[in-house]
Amino acid sequence: MGMPSVLIIEDDEDGRRAVAKLFARADWKVFEAADGDSGVELALRNRPEVILCDLLMPKSNGFQVCRTIRQQLQPTKIIVVSGRDYAVDRASALEAGADEFLLKPITWEVLRESIDRLLTPIPERPRATTSPEELGSVPPRIKLWGVRGSLPVPGPTTIRYGGNTSCVEVRADGELIVLDAGTGIRALGLALEKELGPGTIKLTLLITHTHWDHIQGLPFFPPAYNSKNLIRILGYEGARAGLGAILAGQMETPFFPVSLHELPSHLAIEELKDMELHIGTVKVQAKFANHPGICVGYRLFTSAGSIAYMPDNEPYEPLKMQLAAQDGIDGNEARNFAGAERAKMVEFLRDCEVAILDAQYTDEEYKKHMGWGHSSLSSVVELALDANVKRVLLFHHDPSHDDDMIDRMVEQARELVRKSGKAMVIEGAREGAEILLELPAQRQLR
Repeated sequence: MGMPSVLIIEDDEDGRRAVAKLFARADWKVFEAADGDSGVELALRNRPEVILCDLLMPKSNGFQVCRTIRQQLQPTKIIVVSGRDYAVDRASALEAGADEFLLKPITWEVLRESIDRLLTPIPERPRATTSPEELGSVPPRIKLWGVRGSLPVPGPTTIRYGGNTSCVEVRADGELIVLDAGTGIRALGLALEKELGPGTIKLTLLITHTHWDHIQGLPFFPPAYNSKNLIRILGYEGARAGLGAILAGQMETPFFPVSLHELPSHLAIEELKDMELHIGTVKVQAKFANHPGICVGYRLFTSAGSIAYMPDNEPYEPLKMQLAAQDGIDGNEARNFAGAERAKMVEFLRDCEVAILDAQYTDEEYKKHMGWGHSSLSSVVELALDANVKRVLLFHHDPSHDDDMIDRMVEQARELVRKSGKAMVIEGAREGAEILLELPAQRQLR
């Protein structure tokens, strides 16, 4: 590789020259632009490895520059630099496509560390059976690290399906995305450290909601204790205090010896407002679930189809009818509302390659747990069948369900699919299981 190049977009001439000198001393080829428009022009012409962009500038601010460059130069790393530390600026910059957000004044040490981290790719999980040459490119994959709901229950009766709470790893199109931070995230962290050795771990953690079984592993996530790692945590407001306050709360003095703010990794917590975002080239759609408090599910659109993750969700129909009977609401009105909400959920899951879905209760158990925010087995199978899902993983196993009980539930679910005459695949989510999505090219080969 020849001399690396950097483009510095900054309207303050003295500041720009000072940073340019730092790069020149380290043998970088330096391009300079005094405003956003000429910055975009230079970026497209010279395709530098790194762009350093000021946030507030004449002609196209930093957000607009990020958006334009990100759409056209995928591999280029964009570092946004700002003189003010507003959470909304940081969130907006990362949402617009920035890879990093740094505060002025910046030292060469901080810049060097950021650049080293950004230019170190995260390798895909190695696999003995097929090489990347055979595949054409690396297919997206899912690995389950925690599949339980409510409470971890490791022990002799849960060995086959696993006892850790919700955590799923997705590697797709160069991104490492983690869904929820239940106790399963500890083993994921240890595996990442072993795999990457001295390399940097860069990941995005999507939180569905802040009930304890979805966040309780975060204080035990080893990569959070290493200053070279870059961890983005995204989620929706869990309560009036906000997402950051809740995640910090479980690590306060009476509960934990290390506070969230003492973690040495580069940890950025962002509260999402929109229901659609991008992580690299992976489009993410969120959908509110029928679960107490604020709770969402996510759908990730990858180069080999999409993955849905809806770990906590209750069917609307029985709950609305029960509430109608109790509160004297018109039965037809309740039924219409429930039908409309279910139709939205079917649309959200439509044609998914893999859907990881809440199936905590048997139909019998559900009658006693109406309003608790979880699905019955038959309701989740019917939902997935209506949405034409290709493969379903029954997830969020109840703490009282041992391996044999989950086997029976999987068999009942498969029987419902057989009766429907459709070809949907159903499995019980199993800790340690890996699923590879087929790239379109591979499908054509078969």
